Parts: sequence; structure tokens; C-alpha cells
Amino acid sequence: MSVATRRLLRGWVSHAAKFARRLRPAVIAIALLAVALVALRALPREPLLAKLPWSTAIYDRNGQLLRLTLADDGYYRLPTPLERQSPQLVAAVLLHEDRGFYRHPGVNPWSLSRGALRTFGVGDRRVGGSTITMQLARRLYRIDSHRVAGKLLQMLRAVQLEALYSKREILEAYLDLAPYGGNVEGAGAAALVYFQRKSASLTLAEALALAVVPQSPARRQPRIGNADLERARAQLFVRWQRAYGAGSVEAAAVATPLAVSRLRDLPFFAPHVTQALLADAASAGAVAAADGSSGSRATRGEITATIDLRLQRLLERQVSGFVQRQGRFGVVNAAALLVDTQDLSVVASVGSAAFFDASIGGQNDGTRARRSPGSALKPFIYALAIDQGLVHPMTVLKDTPQSFGPHAPENFDGEFVGPVTVQDALIRSRNVPAVAIGLQLARPGLHDFLRAAGVGQLAGERHYGISLFLGGAEVTPRELAMLYAALANGGVVRALRDRLDVPGPQPAAAAAGVRLLSEAASFVTLDMLAHNPRPAQAFMNGAVRQRGPVYWKTGTSTGFRDAWSAAVFDRYVLIVWVGNFDGRPNPAFVGVQVAAPLLFQIIDATRATARRMANGAGGLDRPPLMLRPPDALQSVEVCVDSGDLPNAACPRTVATWYIPGVSPIRASTLHRSVRVDSRTGQLACDAAAKTAVRTEIHEYWTSDMLDLFRKAGLARRAPPLASACDRSSLPAAEGRDPAITSPLVGVTYLLRDRGAADAVELNAISDSSNAALYWFVDDAFVGRSERGRTLDWTPPRTGEFVVRVVDDAGRSGRRALRVARAP
Repeated sequence: MSVATRRLLRGWVSHAAKFARRLRPAVIAIALLAVALVALRALPREPLLAKLPWSTAIYDRNGQLLRLTLADDGYYRLPTPLERQSPQLVAAVLLHEDRGFYRHPGVNPWSLSRGALRTFGVGDRRVGGSTITMQLARRLYRIDSHRVAGKLLQMLRAVQLEALYSKREILEAYLDLAPYGGNVEGAGAAALVYFQRKSASLTLAEALALAVVPQSPARRQPRIGNADLERARAQLFVRWQRAYGAGSVEAAAVATPLAVSRLRDLPFFAPHVTQALLADAASAGAVAAADGSSGSRATRGEITATIDLRLQRLLERQVSGFVQRQGRFGVVNAAALLVDTQDLSVVASVGSAAFFDASIGGQNDGTRARRSPGSALKPFIYALAIDQGLVHPMTVLKDTPQSFGPHAPENFDGEFVGPVTVQDALIRSRNVPAVAIGLQLARPGLHDFLRAAGVGQLAGERHYGISLFLGGAEVTPRELAMLYAALANGGVVRALRDRLDVPGPQPAAAAAGVRLLSEAASFVTLDMLAHNPRPAQAFMNGAVRQRGPVYWKTGTSTGFRDAWSAAVFDRYVLIVWVGNFDGRPNPAFVGVQVAAPLLFQIIDATRATARRMANGAGGLDRPPLMLRPPDALQSVEVCVDSGDLPNAACPRTVATWYIPGVSPIRASTLHRSVRVDSRTGQLACDAAAKTAVRTEIHEYWTSDMLDLFRKAGLARRAPPLASACDRSSLPAAEGRDPAITSPLVGVTYLLRDRGAADAVELNAISDSSNAALYWFVDDAFVGRSERGRTLDWTPPRTGEFVVRVVDDAGRSGRRALRVARAP
């Protein structure tokens, strides 16, 4: 290398070193600025639009809009994350408003210069130089950018935004705040208002239309026949084709005039449901604010309900039409609730017959109102009794006049039917058997069951007394649906779900919730309800009726204030209530007469709709709920008349379910084979006698049953007695112990200071093999009474006594008696 070359190189190196030393402060400044920007971005900061009030959009489970609310400041403004915006809309906005968005620091000098030249030089005011960040700053800080000072402030604020927030955050905030005409702000709200779809579902034609609106929202507000909008959209499409290309299909779509909705076209579906969801969301928001936490903007702006709009509209039509048809009977209001038993989601809910009818309190939500359910709770009395080994479906109970302490319940029809199986007692809503079984329940009793299931506002158990078994504890239709769903889910109680966007039990999570009944008891209870015949509805065709079983029950509250019907069918629970919100009674409010017809109309309509939708989207069709007995259950033949295992004398048997080791399975004693003396017609005195003796089979009913048969004109052949025999010569006695019915349990009898003291009636139910009963008080014999007759006894003093009764066979019963001095 020559000397000249070396000198030249040394000169270059020297100059480079000097230049580097001069650049060092600038490099350091740039580095410090970068560090400062990173630090600013890393510091905690409030989201860009955190202080703005927002609308709430509520969708059904299939994404159909149910309702869009106004924000507190009167605008439709919906927070929509950038990833949920239409990609075509985002691209169109950047193409139309700010092609250099990702390359400038908030202000684009070239755009500003071009805008100033076109505005002040050429006089074209349609061209501006504001970037998206500058437009956001103007709206966010309410800057008047028509003046030079305002424009400078706008630029400074834009640079500030770029320093504090990412491009993604700025673009998202702009799309949420851009004006779209009238009181509509943000692309998310505009997509719903003008095109009734979410932003992510916009077509290219719709996206281009929305992209050009913010530049002139007053003139380009979407509406049918808006020439300014169509012209701007067409111009943007030409630029779109140059930048991204487009096929003939897109071109044809853009050339077609838009189908635009109006604000007044916004839906207001499922009003009771949406009101409740908004109230719950507001409550949750208040709790979050109190805790210092906040949900995401998407969570605050959108709610996905479990409602299926197709079934919701179906329920609304059925309820409204039914009330109109029944108006001549004074029926003006009703509520209905449809729940999916697999995940406990509410798929349809109608709170009243007419939301906007103030005369019926239409805005009250009947599905959340507490009312007396009448007999609708009786299935759970028997389910508990099955679990506790008190009964099985064919156990024979007594529907006879009975006193339970000071109370003597009657049936709805004022009649008593005598012997009745558990299954018939349930589906015929007999009160006396239900009370008798309810009082025999150990823990858990019905009150314990309701409390554990989550029924709210329960008073203490003693507050209700026996009225608890007759519907004295008020429930809401939602709570009743939860209880019936537990029967379909093998005895597991779970809370209802109203939102799909909030985590809840999945269909496969059978262990979720609280088990309050066994699978066996739940199956047996539903199986009994399946035998309940549906009310006559001649206008419905047989194909709809027979599609699958319906497990259903009715209820009527005391005083005819509420009529109920509840059913499990096709994976659904349906609850129907008919009544008045002010509690006015109406003789027409009888469950089987007014609520059950509406229940089956809804079931049939749902099934018909499901068949039509079976091959469509949305999966409305569900297979019928076909119960399968759990392994814990077995079938056994029992005697029809007694419900016990048949003995040799039983003439007829029937199959029933029972739980081995739990259900009461014993040999029947109703039918007995006895030896009768042919000469006297009475029991043969000598069991070994062989002459003039014949064998007969007799029914040995209790005395109260025989009395009921007699009153009903149903003659029962009286079994032979043994009045001419020595009891010791007869076979060992079968039958029931006598049961004292008077004096009453829990009642204090009064002794009055008059010439004659008040007598206490002594009475007992006894086996029909007896002719007489013998009464003792404190071991002192006080008299003899014929079977089915009473004996009057006058207490000699006040105090405590023990009353005992003994029948002809030596069987006995006892009861405590308390006598006090009358005031």
C-alpha cells in the first residue's frame, strides 16, 4: 500500500471518529427517549376509554341480538376488542383514514401538508390531514380543531397518546369512539344498529360503508337511499380493489344498495330475561368496584344469555295466546320457564303475559315471584319417603278422614277415596296420605330438603306445621324448575344458569351440585309421574302426544290464588304458573284445569318445532327422556289391594319397584284364609274340627276403611267373628294393632266448672277381625266400645293421663292425654 493511500485511510478514520464523537449526544438522547417511552408504556395506566359509559348488548345462545341498551350519556356505544372487529372494516378504515398509521408517531407531516394545501390553496375542505390518533385525541379530549391553536393542541395530544399507548390500543379506542350518525358511536354499536349483526360478521359492502361514515357522520349516516354514503362507499371500493383486489362477487355486492336497519328496529326480545341480566351485571359491577377490580371491556359490553330465541318466541306466543283465549274465565296473566336439564340453562323464560301491560303488572317477573306451589311439591315428599324406606310405589295408604293434632286436612274435591297406592295418591294429589307420609319422614324432612336445595326465604319448620306438605312454603318457578331438574339428574340439585359467558356446570359434570335424593328414588318418582294422564286436548294429533313420555304434576294454592303445572320432558323442565301478581283469587285457578292445558300446549309446540328444526342449525331437537332404572332398583310382585308381598290368599298381583334393603317389603295380611263354622257363619271355635267347617278368604280392612266403604255405598263383606268361642281355641291372630284417633295428639282438653264435666271421646281404628275395643285410663278399665264406635269418658281431674286400648286379639295401642282447667 502506498504512502498516499495510508494517509488517506488515516484521514477517513480520523474524520469518522470525530463524527462519532459529535453524534454521541444524539445517540444517547435517542436511547434515553426510547427507554423513557418503554418506561411510560410499562407504568400502570388507565385504559384509554375507561371513563366512558357503555351500552350492553345481550345475545341469545345462537348469537341473535336480544337487546342493546343506551349508555348512561344517551349514546349507543359498545366496547369491542380489536380482535372482534371485522378485519375488512379495520383494513378499510386504515385505507380510508390513515394509510401510514403504523409508521408515524401520531402526526403525519406529509398528510398535514397535503391537507393544508388542498384546504387553503385549492379550497377543497373535504381533505384533512388528521391521523387516526389525532381524530381520537380530538374526540377524547373534546378539542375544537377548526382553529390553529386547537389543531396544535390536537397534535400534541396525539403525540402524547402515542407515547403512552400502543398502536393496537389507539386503533381499538378509535373504532369504539368514532361517530356513526345520531347517537351511535363506535363500529361495534353501528354494526348492530344498522346491520343487526356483530362487527366480526360484517360483509365487505357493509364494512366499506361503515368505514366512510366517521368522516362525515351527519351526511353519511347509514339509511336506505343515502346517495352520499353509496358514492363514498363506491369510491373506497375502487381504492380497495387497487390495494387488495376483489372478485366479481364482491363487486356485485358493493354495487347493490345496502339493506340498512333503523334505530327503532333494534330488538327488545325476552324483556324479563334481559332486565334480570342487566340487574345482575350491575350488581356484579358494583361489587367489583367496591373490591377495586374491574372486568374486561368485552365482559362489560356483551352478555351471552342461555336463552334460545326460537324457543323464547314460542313460549311468548303460547302464553299470550292462551291468556287471550282464557280471558273470559278471568285468566289475565301467566308465566312459563323452560330449562335444559343437562346444564341447567334457562332456554326460555316468560315473566308475564304482556310486558307492557301495566294493568296486570306486566313488568313483574313471575318466574322470580314467590307463590304457594300447592301439590307441586308432593313428588319430593314421596321421593324422600322412598329413600327412607317408608313406601314403594304400590304401598297402600289410607285416604280417610284423619286428624293430625288439631288439624284435619281435606282433599281438594272434599272427598276421601279410602285405600290408595302411593302412585295414585301422588298423581291424584290426595292431601291426607301426603301429610301422613310427610309427618313420618325422619331427617331430612321436606323442610330440610327445601333448605338444602336452595329455596330462599324459608321460615322455620314449626311455622308451617302440616301446611308445609300442602304447599305452605312459597317457592319461585325458578326454584321449582331446579327441584324437578334434580329428579331428571338422579337427585342432584344444581343452580340455574342464565349466561353462557359465565363458567357453569358442563353436561358431563354429573358430580356438580348437591345430591339430595338417590338415583333410585328420583327414577321411581318420575316413573310414577309418567302415569299421570294428560288433560283432554282433542285438537292435538296423536303423533305429537306420543313422541315421548311427559313426567308432570299440577298444584293449586289454598284459596285459588295460584295454578301450577310442572313437567320433565325431552331433556327439558317446564314450569307454568297462572294467577295474579296481586294475589287475587279466582275459582278458575286450578292447576289441572288451567295450568296443565297451557303446559301441554307448550310441550306439543316445542316438540313440533323441534321436528321441523331437526335438520337445521342450532340443535333444537332432543331425543325423548327415556328413563333407565338404576342398578339399585329391582322389580317385585305385590298384592294389588295391600301393596305387600302376596300371601296364598291374595287374588291379584302387580309389579312394583323397590330398593333392596330399604323399601318396606312384608307379607300381606289383608286377605286371610279362615275356617268358618257352616252352621253359625262364625269362626270355627276348634281349629281341629272337621265337620261343618269350610275355608273362606276374607278381606280384613280396618274399621275406618269399612266405614268409608259404607258411606260410599261400596259394600264390603264383613269377615266372620269369634264371639261364641274362647279366643284361646283360635289360631294365632293376624292383623293390625288398634290406632287411637281420639284423644288428639298435642291437644289439651279443658275441664269446666259446671254441673257436668265435658266428656272426652275415645276412638280408635281397629282390624275388622275384632268386634269390640276395651279402654283403660292409667290402667283402670273405663269401658267397652263396639268396632267403629266411640266411648265417652269424663276426666275426674286435671293432669296427665295415659289412654290405652286393647282389641279382642290382645293387640293394643296407647296415647297421652292432658286435661287442664278452663279459664
